[in-house]
Amino acid sequence: MISLHRPEGPLPEDLTMSRRAIGGLFFAGYAVAAYSVAAEPIQTDGAGLTIEAVTLPAKGFALPAYVARPARPGRFPAVIVASEVFGVHDYIKDICRRLAKLGYVALAPAFFVRVADPAPLSDIQAVMKIVQQASDQQVMGDVGAAIAFLGRQHYVAAGRLAITGFCWGGGTTWLACEEYPQIKVGVAWYGRMVPPPTGGDPARLWPLTRVAQLHAPVLGLYGAKDHLADGVPAMRAALAAANKTDSEIIVYPDAGHGFHADYRDSYVAADAKDGWARMLAFFAKHGVPPGA
Repeated sequence: MISLHRPEGPLPEDLTMSRRAIGGLFFAGYAVAAYSVAAEPIQTDGAGLTIEAVTLPAKGFALPAYVARPARPGRFPAVIVASEVFGVHDYIKDICRRLAKLGYVALAPAFFVRVADPAPLSDIQAVMKIVQQASDQQVMGDVGAAIAFLGRQHYVAAGRLAITGFCWGGGTTWLACEEYPQIKVGVAWYGRMVPPPTGGDPARLWPLTRVAQLHAPVLGLYGAKDHLADGVPAMRAALAAANKTDSEIIVYPDAGHGFHADYRDSYVAADAKDGWARMLAFFAKHGVPPGA
């Protein structure tokens, strides 16, 4: 693992961003707490793309977001990209560029920066303290701000909106598809679906308990070696009971958590490739194919 310069770990001031920093560029690099020096991450260039750092009006807060889109005239379908707990770091930016190369407008909101950017931190506990302060209500509001922003852009095709998310963002994807009818389809990569056995935080929203509200079909992609896959049987049963037959969950037998994260030791190239192909096919099946 790469470490911070402070051998004693992060200090409180390391976890606070100034307003100027929040309004500026995102952390440049891969998430420190999860990066593997042995990894060979996919690097997608920006040729043929327009790449922007934008801000979204989000209930009185100027929420930063990363946008990648085709640099040619036209209106293109859009995909909201919900990050892992590490925020909008190089992996998430690359996901956006990969989608933009295919003909999508990809937008990744920085959900955590009201407190701090978690990507530069090596201490996972410090990362989680930041993430835990982003309530589900705040995050759903931020997703709403992303939807509104995309709806105002001349380069976005109206009515062709998808969402995908990884880890923490996978859970966000399920919730967003339950919250917003504007979203036509979602793909959740190994996100939490069910409460923990202890019941969890009563203030949290759990996809399982809201599945009857699902407005859009969701494809869930999980690894059998990930404890979050323990929730798959209950979620499948809930989807069937609510007659949400257009949603489905795939479980990869040899994968664990984070199998798509090509900058981490958890990366499983074959399953990541298969999941990506399934995601694109699911988008197209449900009305959000890539733009021409």
